Amino acid sequence: MLNSIIAFADPASGLSLDDSVALALKNNPTVNMAIDDQQRADGAVAEAEAGKGPSLSLGTGVNRAQGSTQSLPGTSYNSSIKLNWTLYSGGRLEGLVDQAKLNAEISDLGVDKAREQVKLDATSAYYGVLQASDMVGVNKEAVESLTQHLKTVKAQFDSGVIAKSDLLRSEVELANAQQNLTKAQNAFEIAKSNLNNVIGAPLDTEQILNNQLSYTEFNSLIDDCISYAMNNRPEIQQSKNSMAVAEKGVQIAESGNRPTVTTGVTDGWSGDEFPGQTNNWSMNVMANWNVFDSGLTNARVNQNKAASAKAKDQDTQLRGNIELEVRQNYMSMREAEKRLQTTQVAADKAAEDLKIAKTKYYAGVGTNLDVIDAQLALTQAKTNHTQALYDYNVNMAKLEKSMGIKV
Repeated sequence: MLNSIIAFADPASGLSLDDSVALALKNNPTVNMAIDDQQRADGAVAEAEAGKGPSLSLGTGVNRAQGSTQSLPGTSYNSSIKLNWTLYSGGRLEGLVDQAKLNAEISDLGVDKAREQVKLDATSAYYGVLQASDMVGVNKEAVESLTQHLKTVKAQFDSGVIAKSDLLRSEVELANAQQNLTKAQNAFEIAKSNLNNVIGAPLDTEQILNNQLSYTEFNSLIDDCISYAMNNRPEIQQSKNSMAVAEKGVQIAESGNRPTVTTGVTDGWSGDEFPGQTNNWSMNVMANWNVFDSGLTNARVNQNKAASAKAKDQDTQLRGNIELEVRQNYMSMREAEKRLQTTQVAADKAAEDLKIAKTKYYAGVGTNLDVIDAQLALTQAKTNHTQALYDYNVNMAKLEKSMGIKV
């Protein structure tokens, strides 16, 4: 395990945070699914645009009559070529095309949204491994320190200097520390598997990480972060497009109150030899206006107006939620930043206190309880500092995601 910790901290080689993000973006199925939705939306645009163009169809039929009073006995053939084109749909076809294009833009933004989420997942998983590695180191130090202390206590007990209760207490504290180390090692293994899962590697892959938990200053003010989010979050533009889609739905529904104009050309052949000897062709232009539909069109218009109003309410709700998300992540990051300073001071003082407690105890002027308490305080202080480092970095990553910083 110690070798693993050293390997993960080796800055000369291994997997960097940027490498992890790049692998996750390449291999994580979340991004691939978003791209699939994007391609499907592009197909819907082509489908909608095809509705505005002409359609050409070929047809042929054969008729066999025997003893019919309506037609002569024998075989007859009928073949045709038909061209149909909607010249004016009251705005329905144009509205469907506009809706499809807006939905395609929503799908494009969905890819950006998925990439930003995958980046956050990879970053959090990467930091999770670093935190777990550091916690293994903290607990290993505690075990080593208590092991050395137990040797001294046992020697004093054998010499009859101290009571058995001191020996038992030291043994109990060492056992507790060993248990905590086992938990930390297990958490370390789980964290590595989680990272492998996010970046698309086999779960038992032994990744070598070349970063460490560290502090990088974040200088932007909260108002600037909120403003940036409102201008760059893909969800904001998706919401704008959703409102536009709803407005187009109203226009499409209102097209039911307008006339439609279509044209068609048919060229046909008929006769007793395939495809037919007699040629017939026709051309027509037809206008249709549904002047009364029992309120069906008005009902559709009202439904789409309600959907449009809902889309606007959802946009307002979304903007409020995004601002709240940015504020929460920003304040959580700043809170962890403050803890970094206090926990580092606490860890330094706890290390000094442990050294003093051991010196006094070995000199016969201190107690075993003082040493144990000092060791527990040092372990807790280092744990708190590691947690603060992890919280700061993860909350910064969450803040960047909530701001819509593109990958």
